[in-house]
Amino acid sequence: MKILTKHLSTLTLFLLTSSSFAFAQTTIITNVQGYTLADRELKQFTAIQFTNDKIDKLFIEGEVLPKPGQMTVIDGQGKTLLPGLIDAHGHILSYGLSLMQANLLGSLSEESAVKKAVNYAKANPDITWVQGQGWNQTQWENTQFPTAKSLDKYFPNKPVFLRRVDGHAGWANTKAMELAGITSATKSPTGGDIIRDKSGQPTGIFVDNAMDLMTKSIAPLTKQQQKSVLKKALNKLVSFGLTSVHDAGIFTDNLELFKELSNENALPMRINAMLYLPSENWQETLKQGPFTSRDNMLNFNSVKIQADGALGSRGASLIADYSDHAGHKGLMLHDREKLILYMNTAMNAGFQVNTHAIGDNANKVVLDLYQQQIKATNSEALRHRVEHAQILQLSDIPRFAELNIIASMQATHATSDKNMAVDRIGEERILGAYAWRKLMNAKAVIAAGSDFPVESPNPFFGLHASVTRQDHQNQPENGWYSEESMSRLEALQTFTIDAAYSAHQENILGSLEKGKKADFILLEDNYFTENQQDIWKNKVLATWVNGKKVFAQ
Repeated sequence: MKILTKHLSTLTLFLLTSSSFAFAQTTIITNVQGYTLADRELKQFTAIQFTNDKIDKLFIEGEVLPKPGQMTVIDGQGKTLLPGLIDAHGHILSYGLSLMQANLLGSLSEESAVKKAVNYAKANPDITWVQGQGWNQTQWENTQFPTAKSLDKYFPNKPVFLRRVDGHAGWANTKAMELAGITSATKSPTGGDIIRDKSGQPTGIFVDNAMDLMTKSIAPLTKQQQKSVLKKALNKLVSFGLTSVHDAGIFTDNLELFKELSNENALPMRINAMLYLPSENWQETLKQGPFTSRDNMLNFNSVKIQADGALGSRGASLIADYSDHAGHKGLMLHDREKLILYMNTAMNAGFQVNTHAIGDNANKVVLDLYQQQIKATNSEALRHRVEHAQILQLSDIPRFAELNIIASMQATHATSDKNMAVDRIGEERILGAYAWRKLMNAKAVIAAGSDFPVESPNPFFGLHASVTRQDHQNQPENGWYSEESMSRLEALQTFTIDAAYSAHQENILGSLEKGKKADFILLEDNYFTENQQDIWKNKVLATWVNGKKVFAQ
């Protein structure tokens, strides 16, 4: 009798935990203008049927739909249905924080940015530090870095630290520098720069690794605060039609929080996490090996390394001097030996290596080291990536396909940088910058992203920039170096199947077909027929992830 009871208990547990057996729920969405990619070709359909988290069938025009029976039927009302969009390079925690800090995006002057920080501080009187992000001096009339003096006028006693739009420079007031112990004697760290005035005094600007001198004085978030910020960010991201994000550079404690959210079934979208190298306990974390949750909502099989800085703050590492700053070539954030250590350790542990490289020198160094370390570790199949691949020597472009390296790029960086990029690197080097068409012609795979919160996480901004090479004012008239633009199909491919491929997930994500995950979005306008200059205006009506509606207007 005890044996029979044991078997009955086991059967009951199986029935309760096997959703495919006990809780199968079939849904069909009809009356849609559906599009997906099938073998790199566009496929259209009018209805999609899925059971639980997997797609059963796409119905093309003229096919007889099944009788409703026990299934749920949803009328798509003629709206457009696309595969869920994947952002291959974003920063989830930073994005969540940006929603809770001073938003300096769109500031047209130093004084305008200061006023936004002042208004934020007035609305949040209990904060101990005023933090924010989004200023961009290249959009100001004088294009010069701001200084502590303009902040000191309004914040004589409260510390302020405001990150540049790209996250590669920070702007501090005098009080913040005092708390951090910054004086004229403080030396710039390796891979960083403290900007100084003619007398050698720090001006308040800290570039790349020098930012750490400031941030160490800011109290870190508690575990519960981090979790709350992540939830806020994730719930906002799905409203843009994103069903998956590659989180480009997290720490071990962030990974543990994602695991908690996964175990609580509290992830509304898929996360492909990249561990930041170096970070606390990174070697121990890699020794535990890659990880994928049972429902594929959380995937950890890659690392993020940062080779150089950003172009706007002149931290991107160039082979020759900046065109607008003689004698300056930017910054490599790690020496060759450390880069080899990070790459080799990760590759040998079975992790994909994703390295940030913006300048042509950084890209060449990374490609050279990849070529060497891929051979040494026999890890070509891991599909290593270059994050940004922004400024390339023309001779380095074919190497991506030759080495099976993925170019993880952000289209809106081109349209945001267009007003200063030629100033920074000149007319010759610009021909290898933001060079999507040259890379595609050389058979490279491009995985698209946004680098949020540097840019908006809205993927339709990226699709628009990919197709038009224009900003939201449709400038320049014929597109910025428009010969590098993509077709609508190619652009969608970079945000879907190729982004999935870049995370080793193309067999379950990135297109809509039988057996794949039911990740898709419903749109107000038809991406393939609307005016291309209006692509960025498209609105997401609903987002489904794993067969569940996680957002609706």
